[in-house]
Amino acid sequence: MIIQERKITTEDIKFIKGLMDSNPTWLRTRLSRELCALWDWRNAKGQLKDMACLALLKKLEKHGFLTLPPSQQWGRKGNEKKVINYIPHLKSSITGALDNVLPLQIKPVEGKDELSLLKCFFDQYHYLGWSGTVGENMKYMVWDYKQNPLACLLFGAAAWACSSRDQFIGWDARTRKTNIHLITNNTRFLILPWVKVRYLASHILSQIIRRISKDWYDKYGHPVYLLETFVEARRFQGISYQASNWVYVGKTQGRGRNDRHHNSSRVPIKDIYLYPLAGNFREVLMKNE
Repeated sequence: MIIQERKITTEDIKFIKGLMDSNPTWLRTRLSRELCALWDWRNAKGQLKDMACLALLKKLEKHGFLTLPPSQQWGRKGNEKKVINYIPHLKSSITGALDNVLPLQIKPVEGKDELSLLKCFFDQYHYLGWSGTVGENMKYMVWDYKQNPLACLLFGAAAWACSSRDQFIGWDARTRKTNIHLITNNTRFLILPWVKVRYLASHILSQIIRRISKDWYDKYGHPVYLLETFVEARRFQGISYQASNWVYVGKTQGRGRNDRHHNSSRVPIKDIYLYPLAGNFREVLMKNE
């Protein structure tokens, strides 16, 4: 069988069970990391695919092939939300024309301090809060020329299935499974609430468009060819995406990104916007190799 684009045999499952039996103190994160190293399972940049390995293990457990050790709970109980640390920050009003804050500094978030600040901003000021990341992702912080924070963005895993997007590309289910890692979803975009600068959002998006594929390659060893985002129509009009030439392709059907069997709870209807990053994006995304 194929799981996470990797062929898994009966011998593989026996090997995993043996690894667990030999190391009963390992939790699932340690197990996935060690298994990934033993398999030498790496991405195009040579980095271990430990998150993909963890997802593979969870799917094997879901289908009854094995029972995983418990996950690390860090002292939390049940569904208790992990506390995001509040990072003190200035909230001085930033207003006026776009020229007043240029040139912008748009930086991928790399250090622990920047990551803590980004988490704090999303947790405090974004209506969806901060829920963590799984798999490949890019986080950006945006600063003005005085080093005042203005905005933050998160790009992560693309929606598994989206009929309007798939039709726009020309995907069938098999081709989508092969190439879905080559597109990314702008899951969070936050202009800080004390920042009121006209055209700032669309300007930020235009700058991100110019750099994200290279940033992705530098981090993961492969580029991305298409951006997607889902704008909750009851809350927002998507004006900044329209102004930066994203293509509106339709509305969602009110299902979550992982709802492959149409049986999850309903979610708000969202407008779907796409942005091709290369002229040959369809050719690349239609490859079935």
